[in-house]
Amino acid sequence: MKLTFWGAVRTVTGSMHELGVDGKRILLDCGLYQGRREESNERNRNFPFPGKTVDEVLLSHAHIDHSGNIPSLVKSGFRGKIRATSATQDLCGAMLRDSAFLQEKDAEFLNKRFERRRRFGENGAKRIEPLYGIADAEQALELFTPAEYHTETGVSDHLSYRMYDAGHLLGSASLALTYRRNGTPVRLTFSGDVGRKGLPIIRDPEPLPEADYLILESTYGGRLHTDSDIVAGKLASVITRTAERGGRVIVPAFAVGRTQQLVLLLHQLTHRKAIPDIPVFVDSPLAVNATEVYRKHAECYDAETREHLTAGDDPFGFRRLRYVRDVQDSKALNELRGPMVIISASGMAEGGRILHHLRNNIENPRNTVLIVGFQAENTLGRKIVEGRVEVPIFGEPVRLRAEVVVMNELSGHADQNELIQWMRPLSKTVKKVFLVHGELSSALALSQRIGETYGVEVVIPERGQSFQLD
Repeated sequence: MKLTFWGAVRTVTGSMHELGVDGKRILLDCGLYQGRREESNERNRNFPFPGKTVDEVLLSHAHIDHSGNIPSLVKSGFRGKIRATSATQDLCGAMLRDSAFLQEKDAEFLNKRFERRRRFGENGAKRIEPLYGIADAEQALELFTPAEYHTETGVSDHLSYRMYDAGHLLGSASLALTYRRNGTPVRLTFSGDVGRKGLPIIRDPEPLPEADYLILESTYGGRLHTDSDIVAGKLASVITRTAERGGRVIVPAFAVGRTQQLVLLLHQLTHRKAIPDIPVFVDSPLAVNATEVYRKHAECYDAETREHLTAGDDPFGFRRLRYVRDVQDSKALNELRGPMVIISASGMAEGGRILHHLRNNIENPRNTVLIVGFQAENTLGRKIVEGRVEVPIFGEPVRLRAEVVVMNELSGHADQNELIQWMRPLSKTVKKVFLVHGELSSALALSQRIGETYGVEVVIPERGQSFQLD
């Protein structure tokens, strides 16, 4: 087996790893790279190989940085199978259609500005072509093939794999691959994104069987999370003090996963009267569609969320909650008065309706921007977390005067201690660990900790670097 790393190396976006085996090219994930517009455009449009030469995609989960460039792969000629859990398949149905819609709408919006600049004689502006469209997303969705947890699935004559619950997102999986040919099997595990124990809604990460090689995420490899048990109190405090100022809480949140967790927590806080009686808006068509998928896949719930169902309670609905689909209703939120919570995508504030809410609200010091997930380098979300005086929105500087609160307690990624514990069952046999999906500082910190704890060789690969797995 030959393993080559193309995405999420020394960064957290664009997960894509190539496995060459039995004359086949297999991709582990095919995610959208998010960062500087020009660099993102270049990477996402141009694969290091023709799409038609890829035989299969094994998908760990539905988040856009893991699945979002599959329509581009299809656009470039890919016609193979995309294997994922049924929950991931259903989430991708919502996410890839939404991503294609946003690609088309963002290009339309930017091209209107291009035309205005051209009329006024400004140089340097260029027309934008969408990365992919709805037709590409629909064609991609036809290629999905469900593969359930713990079921051995053949990929080639000598390669098979099993999926285990990664505890990161509804339907998320770690992949244990086994190559059997001419003697001792070679076992490769791909962690995907590893979740945390005790996260709302979903089950905890499962232990994995022994492996020879491990591809391990390192998003929070250099950090330790605050105890997740305090998250409800911290969230209640943020909402209460913002409401007392008469302000709004604006939450850039991933429409799939983080939004549903927030909704459940707000449901519980409202029921306990731990927060003021203010309206909560989920302003994202994708979040609305994803929530319906969550309702469909109760088999993935943890015990606490199943208790809501047993009691006849909708975990994703309560009196003050309103889901917003229509764009006119979204715009109308700007005309409302009084305190409120607005949850909108995208989670790194790189596109979608959240950009409009930020542009209309971050200059008001009564408001709060609540960051509940990792923000990659060069994204708008990262610039807000850094507390810059001005941040660019739609290419124009906007003063950041709102309060900024970061709550990593809601992160769906395991921290350093949790990653070390997660890999313990694999540590007795693993010969080499490849650290991906983390900025270099995080990967270096986790590499040192793995070496100290297990004495295992650790590699932090560069983009395009290949390794032979013997």
